[in-house]
Amino acid sequence: MSVNKPYKPFIIACIPAYNEEATIAKVIIQTQKYVDKIIVCDDGSSDLTGLIAERLGAEVIRHERNLGKGAALRSLFKKTKELKAEIIVTLDADFQHDPADIPKLIKPILDGEADVVVGSRYFKGKPFGEKMPKYRRVGLKALDRFVNWLGKLPVKDTQSGFRAYSLKALMAITPAEMDMSVDSEILMRAAEKGLKILEVPIKVSYLTPKPSKHTPLYHALQVFSGALKFASIRHPLIFYGVPGLIALAIGLFSGFMAIKLYLAKRYFSIPFSFLAVTFGISGLLLLFTAVILFTIISILREQYLKS
Repeated sequence: MSVNKPYKPFIIACIPAYNEEATIAKVIIQTQKYVDKIIVCDDGSSDLTGLIAERLGAEVIRHERNLGKGAALRSLFKKTKELKAEIIVTLDADFQHDPADIPKLIKPILDGEADVVVGSRYFKGKPFGEKMPKYRRVGLKALDRFVNWLGKLPVKDTQSGFRAYSLKALMAITPAEMDMSVDSEILMRAAEKGLKILEVPIKVSYLTPKPSKHTPLYHALQVFSGALKFASIRHPLIFYGVPGLIALAIGLFSGFMAIKLYLAKRYFSIPFSFLAVTFGISGLLLLFTAVILFTIISILREQYLKS
């Protein structure tokens, strides 16, 4: 009498890595317990990161030079699609993430409750991990609030790179950003496509053996600019059109006041004239930008739907 074995999905762990020879071995060995395959994207490392990963049985994708986390994730997503992964898990190579949390991340996907699961460093509003530095805590909260407001996301920890994706999410999302803003971009794309997003608490360690490769300010600027770019492309009429109308209204009002003063007192107001020209031209440029972008995006969407 045969016994039907429980269904087990094909799970791949994806690890973007850049000069992580000190920790990559520990990450791979611990992660192998919970997944079927590990793929490391060696993003232009100058050390032994890629070689160590290969020796430990991971498949390695190599970039000739450092392109950024977004480019690494794009290469990893592409490879997992080719391998027909059913669930992928992304985690950092510096061992800040605990691979033992992987079952917790994939469970909502197995239960059909989510398409994207984010490992959250916040639990009841507090950092969920080992001594998050205060400056990072303040910066992350500011980034999280900004990205949540811009993308209308149901996620507290928008910058966490420890995530799980279902096959549906994997096929629907192709990262475009090259840098650290990719984490925000992926969530905004997922929300736009109506994918179910869920958070689960994870353990995080900030006791890394070396400093971060990017300053907090540099990281923040990348995230802010990436999120703004995504929003501007997705909603050009709102992003450019509304400020354009406001600027044009200010310009027209200033022009009206300048003409009124001249007719009443024969006084040529330089401040009102300057405001009228500056805001008027700015408003028109923003409105033209909104209309042109909206037209281009509409044409591209129609072509995509027809293909």
